[in-house]
Amino acid sequence: MGMHTLGHQLMVEYHGCAPEFLNDVEHVRHSMVEAARATGATIVGELFHHFSPHGVSGVVVIAESHLAIHTWPEYGYAAVDLFTCGDEIDPYKGFALLKEALGASRSEVEEVYRGRFESAIKLSHKPLEAVA
Repeated sequence: MGMHTLGHQLMVEYHGCAPEFLNDVEHVRHSMVEAARATGATIVGELFHHFSPHGVSGVVVIAESHLAIHTWPEYGYAAVDLFTCGDEIDPYKGFALLKEALGASRSEVEEVYRGRFESAIKLSHKPLEAVA
């Protein structure tokens, strides 16, 4: 029996970002959608909000989970979660795209595996049969 997981999550801290990028809801939205595409994920939907006087929060829902962002332009800081499921999806590709798109001078990543199970077989994040 081995340990298998359903998902892979990167919790990212981007520092030294360009404040004008972090406060531009359209730039943040476009960057997050492109990051989702870069991972190889299937985009299902998105929602972004620009706060007054500054800051953006948003999420891109993907068939394989989600990407979420919260920005603090006044600190040049953004917090991002890249939560993906499946072997074909690479969250690090989205991480790299966002680091450049937000103009981050440094970043920190905490990596977490979600849905850990002792199983003799590899898990699928989309079971073939519905569970009653």
